[in-house]
Amino acid sequence: MSLCTHAVQSERPIATKYIVKENEERGRRDLKGRMLSLRLVYIFSYNLFQFCGHTWILANTIARYLMFGKDASADTFYSVGFVMSLCQLLSNLELFHIADGIEKARLLPRFIYVMEKNLLLILVVMLEEVQSKPVVCFQVVLWNSLDLLRYPHELLRVMDKRPVAMLWTRYTLWIPLYILSVATEGVTIYQALPYIESTALNSYIHQPFILLLYLLVLTLGAYISVWQLLKERQHLLDKWNNKKKRR
Repeated sequence: MSLCTHAVQSERPIATKYIVKENEERGRRDLKGRMLSLRLVYIFSYNLFQFCGHTWILANTIARYLMFGKDASADTFYSVGFVMSLCQLLSNLELFHIADGIEKARLLPRFIYVMEKNLLLILVVMLEEVQSKPVVCFQVVLWNSLDLLRYPHELLRVMDKRPVAMLWTRYTLWIPLYILSVATEGVTIYQALPYIESTALNSYIHQPFILLLYLLVLTLGAYISVWQLLKERQHLLDKWNNKKKRR
């Protein structure tokens, strides 16, 4: 009897240790699941906010053009500049999303895209004379068209529902629009040069040299972005076709 009692007592610490370990593992799984849910809610809310913001900007720009024609470009940026600056400021978070793994995308193309928009938007905000240029209005339309191709795709990716039509549209239309946007950025910089106030740096470096250097960097960045986006497009379409063949 004493032997059986001793055996049962010796098994209790082992069973208790196993139960505690199982509870700890279950707690870690629950915590990981809650963190994953919070990340999904955050990234979905972020993409939804950006989608709504860029939809408002593009709709406002088109509506003003239909109402006022070419005269709309005089104060289009003034009417949408705050919302556009806010959306662009928040878009810097996307670099941290990719680095942290919340969003699955290539970091270099996104970095180039975000930084070139930052630089040009800061320049346009600082130079009020440039804001009324028709090229700036056209640039706003291109930027928001690009983002309205991208953010719905990201929303569907979060929900794990990406139809092949959306996947094809996201990459096939986005690339030529992006190339056109880069060309428009070059024109905007060229038209902004006469309004750039002279600085100590400009006294040593001529403006044509600054323009040439910027265009070279912009062209190189666009080439890298398009090349990587084409690779990503081919990879995703091949993955979709293989998944469809298995069915």
